[in-house]
Parts: sequence; structure tokens; C-alpha cells
Amino acid sequence: MVLKTRVTEMLGIQHPIIQGGMHYVGYAELAAAVSNAGGLGMITALTQPSAEALRQEIRRCKAMLKPGIQVGVNLTLLPALAPPDYPAYMKAVVEEGIKVVETAGASPEEMIKALKSEGILIIHKCVAVRHALSAIKYGADIISMDGFECGGHPGNDDVGNMVLLPKAARKLSVPFLASGGIADGKQLAGALAMGCDGINMGTRFMATVEAPIKDGIKQALVDTDERGTMHVMKSVNNTERVFKNPTSQEVADIEEEFPGDFDKFGHLVKGLKYKDSFQKTGDTQDSVWSCGQSIGLIDDVPTCQDLIDTIVAEAEDIITSRLAGLVSKL
Repeated sequence: MVLKTRVTEMLGIQHPIIQGGMHYVGYAELAAAVSNAGGLGMITALTQPSAEALRQEIRRCKAMLKPGIQVGVNLTLLPALAPPDYPAYMKAVVEEGIKVVETAGASPEEMIKALKSEGILIIHKCVAVRHALSAIKYGADIISMDGFECGGHPGNDDVGNMVLLPKAARKLSVPFLASGGIADGKQLAGALAMGCDGINMGTRFMATVEAPIKDGIKQALVDTDERGTMHVMKSVNNTERVFKNPTSQEVADIEEEFPGDFDKFGHLVKGLKYKDSFQKTGDTQDSVWSCGQSIGLIDDVPTCQDLIDTIVAEAEDIITSRLAGLVSKL
């Protein structure tokens, strides 16, 4: 059996499982492994220091793919005084033949329209139904609804997936994915039951053999339960769910004392600090790094193939056995 949804049909993939873009995680190795396993892997564009570096990463990933398999690229609009050269990144994506782009961030209208004009299919990740409706107007083909449980930026509405997803099913005219806190087949089955056409996972794919991060980070994801995350940067309207450690707690303490004063804690949340944790030291304690509440469901570090196979098999069993068995004719 396979789980056939609108998303698998649109993307030409075997399983309705997408790997979301992740800074300093979404490299060629992981994206290729997810796509080769039947899902859709994503290279994170802005992890690359330039558009030319992204071009080379795409080519490196293509060399790892099985025949007929594709990957996507994540392009996130970041709030920055000196924004990245988005037109150059988009040019590299188009010229390298990428057919699916995951967009995220505020005000995606120009980016979505520019990519759509090149025939690229857009998955837009957002945290509110009202934002999803705007993205659909701009041309988004698939929405990734990111619940409050997600790692990274959950927005300010604090709405979990048990409400967010059924609300999306009522309001959205395009297929959508469950994102945020997703890690197993029970959740895939539940997401499908709530109207989704698949799932988007980030944190769960960090704890895989092919994830290009240090074993210390992966082991922390296995060892920590669902209480092991916290929010920082809410006082500057940029809330982020991160791993709970002394450094993130220091940020929270500074925010409590000096709310809204980014200069007081900015040095603690710089991306280069957690890049070193992920790629050099494996130290889980000395930087602020994103992860979702799905850490409470992570208890091993499988290959991407084994992980996806397990999730799909569990979802299929629930749908065909347990749920079907609950229905009786009186």
C-alpha cells in the first residue's frame, strides 16, 4: 500500500512527507536522503553564503539522487537590515532546474510571483490561516501550516495543530501540510484525518544518520523529553522555540529584565554560534538552537529511509486497521 494524496500527486513523490528547510542542517546529504527515501528533501538556500554556493550545493545534491528523483529548495525571507541577494538566489534555483520551492517569512508576494512565473511549484510555510489565505492569493500551490509546537518561529498567535489544522481544512482552497511537532506515523494518520495532504518535518530529520550535524546534537534530541524547549525573543516580536539550555535561559532572563532590548542579548543568538555547535563541537549547551516539541517523540537515530518507512507503515496500519475497526453499522 501507499498513501496517495494531492501532495504526492502534485510533487511526484512516493510518500506525503516533506523535509522542511533548516538553517545549518538542510544540506545536500540530508535533502538527497529524504528524496531518495520517497519523500521530498529541501536544501536551505540561506545556509549557503552566496547564490553561487547554493548553485554548487544543488549540483552536489543532484549527484546523490536516484534517477528521476528531485529535491526542493527552501527560501526564507528574513528580517534583516542588509537582506540577502534574493534575486541572485532565485536565479540559481531557476537555472539549476529546481521545480519546487518552500517559501517562508513575511511578505512573500514578490518572491512567490517571481518563482511562479518560472513554472516553479510553491509550498509556503506559515503559522496562521490568514497568512495562508494571502499566500494562496499570491499563487502558493501548497500551504505548510506550522503549529505552535514547531521549532523556530511559531508567530504570536500560540495556536496548536489540533485547532490550526481543522481550521485550515475549512478555509483553504489548496492542499496543505501539517508542520510543527510532527515525528511519527500516528501524527501522519491524524493529520490526514484532519484534512491535511501530508506532513512537513524538521526536528525529526535532524536525528537521522544522514543529517550533517554532530552526534552530540542528535543524542540530545533522543535524550530530551517534550519539556525540553522554550521560547526566546518574544519581547522583540520574533519568538523562536529553541532547545532549553543555560544559554537560551540567559537570553530569557535578559529579556525579562530588559524587554525589547535586542542589543542586550543579540550576541547570544547569533547564527554562527549554533553553526559551530552543529558542525564543529556538538556542544548542546553553549548556543541558542532551534528544535520543536517533537523531541518528546524522538528515541532513535535511524536512516532517513528507515524513518520514512516506519512512519508510513504506522500510518497505514492505523488507517486500515484501527480506524476502520472503529466503524460499525448498527
